[in-house]
Amino acid sequence: MTDVAPSPLPWSDVWGQDDALTQLQAAASDPAQLAHAWLITGPAGSGRSTLAAAFAAALIAEPGDEAAMRQVLAGTHPDLTTLRTEGVIITIKDARALVERSYFSPSLGRYRVMLMEDADRMVERTSNVLLKALEEPPERTVWILCAPSEADLLPTIRSRVRTLRLREPDVADVARLIVARTGVDAAVAEQSARLAQRHIGMAVRLATDADARARREETLRGVLAVRGVGTAVETAARIVQLATEDAKALTAERDEAEREALLRTLGVAPGAAVPPAVRGQLNALEDDQKRRATRSLRDGLDRVLTDLESMFRDTLMIQFGQSGDLINRELAPDLEGLAAAWTPERTLTVLDRISATRTNLEGNAAPALALESLLITVASGRTP
Repeated sequence: MTDVAPSPLPWSDVWGQDDALTQLQAAASDPAQLAHAWLITGPAGSGRSTLAAAFAAALIAEPGDEAAMRQVLAGTHPDLTTLRTEGVIITIKDARALVERSYFSPSLGRYRVMLMEDADRMVERTSNVLLKALEEPPERTVWILCAPSEADLLPTIRSRVRTLRLREPDVADVARLIVARTGVDAAVAEQSARLAQRHIGMAVRLATDADARARREETLRGVLAVRGVGTAVETAARIVQLATEDAKALTAERDEAEREALLRTLGVAPGAAVPPAVRGQLNALEDDQKRRATRSLRDGLDRVLTDLESMFRDTLMIQFGQSGDLINRELAPDLEGLAAAWTPERTLTVLDRISATRTNLEGNAAPALALESLLITVASGRTP
């Protein structure tokens, strides 16, 4: 890909996925090519949700009806139902509500579209709720699921959908997109695309948020400085603190806006005491925000582990004489020193421990303890 010129609506925000775009455009215009259920897979930041929303707009709106397309893309069209979770998992209650709505006939558009983002966040019993709806949907209902890979869903789900796999964009392509969208310096865009490992959303954030870049660098340099149990404990605590600050930076403004909007809807003046009669609704909002904060922190810690993987991957590349394609070029002198001091076996041990730490965090391990264990392995080369 050599340019970022937008396609016509509703595909104007879809970028770097020409093959997938061609397939979905054909399916939206030809009923013979349209499956009743789709699974869009691809690495984080590859544009799964953007492509799914564009496909939904193409299915619902009549060709050329840009007003309806924009309504679908904004998520406000009555024939689009979207389920995205801001918690750790998709609940059975939410899945059942989605299934019930899937049996309604389209009210205005050509099709009713059921869009489930983060389909990989369903546990097995939640997935089972979807099976019959995916197998026998009404004639004018189309399901679109999004997940990182097919392996993230049960085989019974995969057998009922048509899978569309997205490609991972090149660093240079992501950098050009960032420059086109944000106007940042080309060097900053290239660095951000590289450090984000081509995750478009994360690359845009790094390019436009100097604090986010600084937190990432502080985290990696802190891990490089770990020498024993004491510094492992201190660094683990600092990483959790930085991840928490990062999560708050992403959610604090939205939380406050939601609170103000709810109070305004309930007729409570700014700064006034909250009447007992409406405290239940405010508490429910706060509970939702806490769940969102938990997920945001989990995602932030997962991103830290991804960054650490990139750093020790670079170390391993140097150890095997392949230093021309480093992700963390800015740390090259430090990584060359580490590569000389460690054996490749020790680097692989650390990489394995990062994977184990990710699994532990997904199992609700205490973040500080999980990271302490990881950093002790970094310091000693041994698994505790």
